[in-house]
Amino acid sequence: MLANLDLPIASATAGADASLNAIPVEAQVLFIGMVFLGTLIVSRFSIRIGVPAILGVLILGLVINIHVLDVSHAEVEKLHVFALALLLFYAGLKTDLQSIRGFLEYGLLLAIGGVAISTLILAGAIVWLSSASGATLVPGLAETMPLGAAFLIAACLGSTDAGATLSVLRQVERQVPERVRHLLEFESSVNDPSALIIYSICLSVFTLTSGQAESIQTMALSASSSLLQKLGSGLLVGAGFGYVAKVVINHFVIDKEQLLVVAMSIAFVDYGCAHFLGGSGYVAVYVTGVFMANLHYRNVQINHQSIQEVLLPFNTMTEISIFLLFGLLVNPADLIPSLPAGIATAAALMLLARPLSVFCFQQVSPFKLRDSSLIAWCGLRGAVPLALSFNVSNAIHKLQGLDPAVAAELAHNCQSIVFIVVILNLLMQGLSLPPVCRWLSAPPTPGLSS
Repeated sequence: MLANLDLPIASATAGADASLNAIPVEAQVLFIGMVFLGTLIVSRFSIRIGVPAILGVLILGLVINIHVLDVSHAEVEKLHVFALALLLFYAGLKTDLQSIRGFLEYGLLLAIGGVAISTLILAGAIVWLSSASGATLVPGLAETMPLGAAFLIAACLGSTDAGATLSVLRQVERQVPERVRHLLEFESSVNDPSALIIYSICLSVFTLTSGQAESIQTMALSASSSLLQKLGSGLLVGAGFGYVAKVVINHFVIDKEQLLVVAMSIAFVDYGCAHFLGGSGYVAVYVTGVFMANLHYRNVQINHQSIQEVLLPFNTMTEISIFLLFGLLVNPADLIPSLPAGIATAAALMLLARPLSVFCFQQVSPFKLRDSSLIAWCGLRGAVPLALSFNVSNAIHKLQGLDPAVAAELAHNCQSIVFIVVILNLLMQGLSLPPVCRWLSAPPTPGLSS
């Protein structure tokens, strides 16, 4: 049942026609170049006003829109599989175990348990707030969104984006303790695969057919077995390729510039082998990245920092491409019906689910309450929720007991809700993070506890 752990994103619609082929390739190259120059300008403007650069890129895509380019969803969604694999691989490379000594256990608890708790709380809030179709707000239990749809939306939004958070925190770097920055980076790296796994569990549980769902015991046993197989195979393949990468780097890499070729080759081969061996490709590439970041190499100039430096521009390009393409795919007018539910879901995520998922571990936290408050407000969402949103729109049609007459509208609204939440989350928390950091770093009032 968890065969979808790799989440190959299904096509949401049929492809566009071949009218794009009528445009000369020189004109297409010119247009692509201008668009990416536009992302650079928009990113710079976004940073100046204090919001993550990727939000500006996303808005640029919305302005251009898919109807101008006439590109099919299927073509773009195939790119997202590669992009997600590379983003997770880079997230593994950013997981430097040396920098989180003293709070590794807490970081893992926050990245794994926090995602699970946040998903449960947010799913409950969506059920209580949204109507059956997700188009309006109907607080209470009289008319509720199907439980499976609410959990899929919540699981989509479980992953935080390290790049977006750290890019905003650079404005107030002196006010943010170094240990907090390391924790946020570690949590954002680890909760990507955690969110994918939890999403896959929700997907398998709520999309069972009547013939599969013979009993709760059978369902739980089958789900657990498949999950362990996917995780176990992914971990083994990922660890194996971590040492393969070390051998390749030690024997074949002469200059640091070759690390990009090695890293990308290892990531793609790793993903493919894990898939064909019955494991999760996303888990495998993340684990390989972790091993590569924490192994020692024969050439002293090659370490986790040099590998990250070589891959950082490519990772930035990949992330920008994801946000730009998703902006191109979404028609802004289609988001209007889901605005009330999207705004309510964003508020529930930022004010309820994320803070509770952090503060519930405060007793075992090595950080003070002020630092935990900053951590709770640093849950910016990014590329992974957007990529999963397209899978949600396809999975809604397979939910148990769902009326086919409302499936299409619900699927569209669920995808729109995720999109709206990402935009509002990046905008509101992006703008408010610097003043929150300054306020939390201010000296405490005499007589009051910090």
